[in-house]
Amino acid sequence: MPRRNNRYVLAGILVGLLVLAGFLLRAVITTAFFAITVAYVLHPMREYLRRRGLSRRWSAAALAVGAFGIVLTGLGLAAFSLYRRRDAVIALITEFPSEFTVQFATFSYTLERATFVEPLAGVVREIAVSAASAAPVLGLKLLLFSLIVYGLLLRPGAVSQTVFTVVPRRYHDIVERFHLRMRDTLYGIYILQAATAAGTFLVALITFLPLGYPAPFTLALIAGGLQFIPILGPGVLLGVLAVADILAGNIGRAVLVAVVGGVLIGLVPDMVIRPRLASYAADLPVTLYFVGFVGGILSLGVIGFIAGPLIVALVVEAVALASVHEDSQQSTF
Repeated sequence: MPRRNNRYVLAGILVGLLVLAGFLLRAVITTAFFAITVAYVLHPMREYLRRRGLSRRWSAAALAVGAFGIVLTGLGLAAFSLYRRRDAVIALITEFPSEFTVQFATFSYTLERATFVEPLAGVVREIAVSAASAAPVLGLKLLLFSLIVYGLLLRPGAVSQTVFTVVPRRYHDIVERFHLRMRDTLYGIYILQAATAAGTFLVALITFLPLGYPAPFTLALIAGGLQFIPILGPGVLLGVLAVADILAGNIGRAVLVAVVGGVLIGLVPDMVIRPRLASYAADLPVTLYFVGFVGGILSLGVIGFIAGPLIVALVVEAVALASVHEDSQQSTF
């Protein structure tokens, strides 16, 4: 009995410390969550490297550096692509007519280019300054991300040992079921997101090429990358292109990119690719996956596209375990 009480006290202290740590470290809680989920996904790769003879330190270091490099490469490629295509952006702005007249019935209003180019330039400058000032913070978060991934992959058994210590032995199989469900769901979510982004890139490239946009590959790359930014998505890019075409007097292309691009780039990847892969990759019914995906994004922001489906998957697993327990009790009676 004293041992059981000690275990409950230890579990209560652990939960309290986790809540306190989450409150005090809320500025990096998103980074830590992403790192934990990535470590979950990379753990099978770590075991593979260990079986190939690599030490646990080198296995963890190689995977942590690889994850850090992938994130850094993605950000660097996006920044480099925008920098290389700066002339195309400037050319697009300079193509705007000096005056733009809006007519509706007998009413007409003339808008000079300077009235919107200058505010736009100011917004771009503010974004550039904000990005430059946030660069050190982003660098620290990337470093923290890689350190957490390295630590979890270096001693993956330490976390499970702590959990099994505070959980009574008769519930260890339940913890193991939740662990397996979490691992499979996270693996599926990342694969699903990457597949949706890749599909968006291909569809966007096929769409932008016949429309005659400069740098279609870069625009398609941006559209695919925006799939990793929930709520915004590639619709932001399509809106910017449509507005730019309207201001430049190219109404036909503006309508095409808004309608055709909105359907092919904005809707097809989310309505076709994601549902078809959701039941296979994330091992969830399509309806439940979208409940978790949309609810997580609206409630938690960027982190929600992972946390939402993950919570739904754990709820489904809990219901399955409860039904199995109920069936076993009924069969006993």
